[in-house]
Amino acid sequence: MMPSSVRIFVCVHPQDMRRSFDMLALAAQQTVGVDPRSGALFVFTNRRRSQLKVLWWDHNGYCLLYKRLHRALFRPPDPQEPGEPSVQIDRAVLGELLAGVATARRRADPA
Repeated sequence: MMPSSVRIFVCVHPQDMRRSFDMLALAAQQTVGVDPRSGALFVFTNRRRSQLKVLWWDHNGYCLLYKRLHRALFRPPDPQEPGEPSVQIDRAVLGELLAGVATARRRADPA
């Protein structure tokens, strides 16, 4: 269970999901403006919103959660003001975000 005091930031700008620990930590610091070793969680999605990574510092190293959806999309919250690089959310919104939103199945084109 995650303590309620943990801050959670969603990066508004899509990230390259090939990025790993160090590059995502750099993005957290430069884009969100928060020290990645502060204990906060940083959420990143790709452009299509089908992949999501969560980065956090756990006492002596980074942890990374990676989730890829099939037939669903992640719907991060919109910033309160246009141009903001991130949105701070709570645990409940993170749970909804991780669940994703189902999309309509594509039908195969008849040959």
